[in-house]
Amino acid sequence: MKKIGVIGAGSWGTALATVVAGKGTQVAIWDVDEAHLASMQQHRENVDYLPGVPLAENIEIVYTVQEAVSAADVVLFSAPAQHFRSALASAKAYMRADALVINVAKGIEQKSLARMSEIAAKEMDLNRYVVLSGPSHAEEVGRRLPTTVAAASYNLAAAEQVQELFMTDRFRVYTTEDVVGVELGGALKKIIALGAGISDGMGFGDNAKAALMTRGLAEITRLGLKLGAKPETFAGLTGTGDLIVTCTSMHSRNRRCGIMIGEGMRPAEATEKVGMVVEGMFTTEAAYQLAQREGVEMPITEAIYQTIQGKITAADAVEILMGREKKHEQG
Repeated sequence: MKKIGVIGAGSWGTALATVVAGKGTQVAIWDVDEAHLASMQQHRENVDYLPGVPLAENIEIVYTVQEAVSAADVVLFSAPAQHFRSALASAKAYMRADALVINVAKGIEQKSLARMSEIAAKEMDLNRYVVLSGPSHAEEVGRRLPTTVAAASYNLAAAEQVQELFMTDRFRVYTTEDVVGVELGGALKKIIALGAGISDGMGFGDNAKAALMTRGLAEITRLGLKLGAKPETFAGLTGTGDLIVTCTSMHSRNRRCGIMIGEGMRPAEATEKVGMVVEGMFTTEAAYQLAQREGVEMPITEAIYQTIQGKITAADAVEILMGREKKHEQG
């Protein structure tokens, strides 16, 4: 039976630990927040981020990254996207040379505008790198509600190993080799979820949200194709599927943050009130800059970027998007 080390004891890292632990896998979970780890050890539950989900006996709480990864066959990184680079660098010194790396962070790094696999490529052989993504709220996975995700790797055999490791009667895993499409779908849907939340907060209806999601997916796909993704990926779990769940659920931090912005709260206040990292706030800026660099038209992303930067109001953004020049839908 494989041993797995988990870097990051937030809601998602904990939920995934419970999935593999339920199959008898030995799990060691570590986080930079020692007080949080002590709480998990004391309560045998992630009271802060995933309450109500008990930790199995084969989930060990450890206090150093070395303890988490040195004996692990598989290392799962569940750090926020903006911290993935430092998390991987700190773990690399202790990881086995043949360890399989799974990354579940969804985002684009600010400044470098790098996807997570592009960051990993600087530190490791991408034949051992797998992205796990899809429509999957930690709160539901922890409660064993049916969930389906995709494992993506340039090395299909590695993706199949992750499929085998995580597959249960309540957690179904598909495989794909489109790493670019999976990473972009998972990152960029956060921006559209912010917009969907803003729309809800302003009191707009289902029509507006459906339009945001549909046209949002169109611009996500445009950027994805420019960067080499496969078009069918955006119609799948990590495209349409992840977009639907993030734009419609109150489990979504990005949607909740957007609702507060739409109600008139300043973006910084809304982010603080959510109480956990709102990745969409970082990803929006990076995606806006990436679109500019690649010459890809992304009007929704641009409007949300200008809104969270305080350059325009949410009401201004609506006027800008609704007042754009006439277009052919497939143009």
